[in-house]
Amino acid sequence: MELLAGFTQPIHQSQQAFRLILKALGEPGVRVTLADVPGWGAIGPAATSVLLTLADGATPVWLSLALGEQTVMDNLRFHTGAPVAERLDAAAFALFDTLPGAAQLTELSSGSETSPEFSATAVVQVASLSEGAALYLSGPGIETRRRISPILPAAVRDYLLNRPRRFPLGIDFLLVCGEGLMAVPRATHVEEC
Repeated sequence: MELLAGFTQPIHQSQQAFRLILKALGEPGVRVTLADVPGWGAIGPAATSVLLTLADGATPVWLSLALGEQTVMDNLRFHTGAPVAERLDAAAFALFDTLPGAAQLTELSSGSETSPEFSATAVVQVASLSEGAALYLSGPGIETRRRISPILPAAVRDYLLNRPRRFPLGIDFLLVCGEGLMAVPRATHVEEC
């Protein structure tokens, strides 16, 4: 097994990354920087930080085919103890690099009426967090509305604009590019500019 770098100061760095991820989730559309860890191969630094911070033995992680190389899976298990999910509907976290399809997004768990907390989080690696078509966000954590412009895969953009499930059900999205992270939680309303 080839061991890839994780946090050099796991307690301090994971606490700092956790606070930044919470900031992004609490203030949808605000960009934060997660720079304390190098990426794992095709998985960028922000996505690696998310996995090191949030994944554990009780949170199965699904990796898209382009990211699911054995070295990455071995290091995910070594650093976090997280099992690798074979199916999307079993994943607590799904990491996409190749363009996710609409069927893949609907296969992720949206939670249930009695247990909405069992919905999945989609971590999507995008080409840019600021050079795509503009969208407006509104809802909790946003005073009026916030304009964002990440380059989104078509299926992700469509899912956000036409959420198939009403809150509290749905998928939370963490959009990552390099060291940058932006969140669009399931409580956030998204519309075109």
